[in-house]
Amino acid sequence: MKTVSAKKGEVKRNWVLVDASGQPLGRMASRVAARLRGKHNPLFTPHVDTGDFVVVINAEKVKLTGKKMDKKLYHWHSGYIGGLKTRTAKQMIEDKPELVISRAVKGMLPKNRLGRKLLKKLKVYRGPAHPHEAQRPQALEL
Repeated sequence: MKTVSAKKGEVKRNWVLVDASGQPLGRMASRVAARLRGKHNPLFTPHVDTGDFVVVINAEKVKLTGKKMDKKLYHWHSGYIGGLKTRTAKQMIEDKPELVISRAVKGMLPKNRLGRKLLKKLKVYRGPAHPHEAQRPQALEL
């Protein structure tokens, strides 16, 4: 019996639609990351992009359990002296809910060129409207 390794050109990618309203952030992010990597696919190969395109809608309605809304902090640095910026999850969801979901998924992808390529297939939108109707994304139940 031979081991079949997926080739870059023979992978068929689908479009998947995920509704984030009422979903716990971590659980949703782990399932989205697995879908982006292609772990649902029988032809999954760790070093080849075999995943689907994922469209996440209603990002502002994502749920965090416990006291994470007030206690979870997001940090980034401007590059200047004293430029450390910190915001709570509640502030981030009010201003940029797309960033909260994309950062959660990014942390669950490989930290290399493949991970950066996979993250480009993730499309996150604040409300229910998205510009990918022409691709006919299939709804994914989480």
